[in-house]
Amino acid sequence: MTKPRILVVDDDRATCELLEEGLARRGFEVASRSSAEDALVHAATFLPDVVLTDLNLRGTGGLELCRAIVDRWPPLPVIVITAFGNLETAIGAIRAGAYDFLVKPFELDAVALALERAVRHGALYAEVRRLREEVAAARSAASDRGILGESGAMREVLDLVDRVAPSDATILVTGESGTGKELVARALHDRSPRQSEPFVAVNCSAIPEALLESELFGHAKGAFTDAREARAGLFVRAGRGTLLLDEIGDLPAAMQPKLLRALQERVVRPVGSDREMPFEARIVCATHKDLDAEVEAGRFRLDLFFRVNVIEIHVPPLRLRGHDVLLLAQHFLAQFAARAGKPIDGLAPQTAERLLRYAWPGNVRELQNCIERAVALARTKQLLPDDLPERIRDQRSSHVLLTADEPADLVPLEEVERRYVLRVLDVVGGNKKLAAQVLGLDRSTLYRRLERWS
Repeated sequence: MTKPRILVVDDDRATCELLEEGLARRGFEVASRSSAEDALVHAATFLPDVVLTDLNLRGTGGLELCRAIVDRWPPLPVIVITAFGNLETAIGAIRAGAYDFLVKPFELDAVALALERAVRHGALYAEVRRLREEVAAARSAASDRGILGESGAMREVLDLVDRVAPSDATILVTGESGTGKELVARALHDRSPRQSEPFVAVNCSAIPEALLESELFGHAKGAFTDAREARAGLFVRAGRGTLLLDEIGDLPAAMQPKLLRALQERVVRPVGSDREMPFEARIVCATHKDLDAEVEAGRFRLDLFFRVNVIEIHVPPLRLRGHDVLLLAQHFLAQFAARAGKPIDGLAPQTAERLLRYAWPGNVRELQNCIERAVALARTKQLLPDDLPERIRDQRSSHVLLTADEPADLVPLEEVERRYVLRVLDVVGGNKKLAAQVLGLDRSTLYRRLERWS
């Protein structure tokens, strides 16, 4: 792993040597210069991750150096050190663009900690700038699929979409609520030979059970009260396009055998009619539920499960997509800032850090809501942590740490495993299929262990 590069600027040679030696022992690559002019020249080739400068330099001072660095290399953090620590000098350093302010005499461990924070800050700043500059290109490249994502998890999804889109196979899109399952279904349609035909989506859980059959299969004239004329259902109205049956896991039990027959025979029978009508649409199903568990519980037919699950595309939750969080945040920021007429051009590094740290139980939908709110509240050219909802701004990372100082307090390995498995289940919202993938287990092994611990 590359060592963080630190450029020390101090006209006291003893201080430079102290910092060079002490920081090198702590894993940094250090170079030093005695003047602001030399530091600016060297920074262009040394490419430091952080500049650590004394406030009082002969000639051009530390504040002027700080302003010059911020002007030339905005992502490069500057930490100012001075022996004259007071509120006025601290404010002056921050106004000049300094990332942090340290007072002599200092402890090397404290300097190293400040440098580590500054390195992370600089990396996030550079990442945010990169995303801001590239988000338009990324949106253009993804416009034919409607999906943004650079993480390995999303690249696998997009690769599978490209591979199966040309086929007529029935697709099951799975994933937590808010992950973008309908976007994946639309991408399948847009990448298929059916792209010029209709894309029709219906939420099976949003239509009353008494009306669902008529909505899907249509009805004959006089089939029920107010059925004044015959009406084709969505299976037929989708033509040669794509029909998305969203939330298929909530399909009423009475509808499941009817849907099974329709998928097997490629025909539907409108309510009140004795005639069957063929349909040509490709069927894509989506659900946030674990259909394996629903089958085991007797709430979903096994034969229907096999019929809809010819090919499964699992959309990963946002918390497993790494820096896609920032890419999507920048995308939403550009949308909402333009709509609100606000000159907001990016995320502050501290804001990016909090977005990356949050677990996003509501996934992309929650992130979109968060950025819309932040843009509405923002009063600067960057989104600041204070613009975020409190649950995101003030949340703390949750870690499974099992530590103890006394042997009597240590727990057996079996207990460590149990706690970790339960923690993973909690993070993935109880989805045993996803938990098994995260743990690297097959589902039967996970089920056996859960039964043993119950």
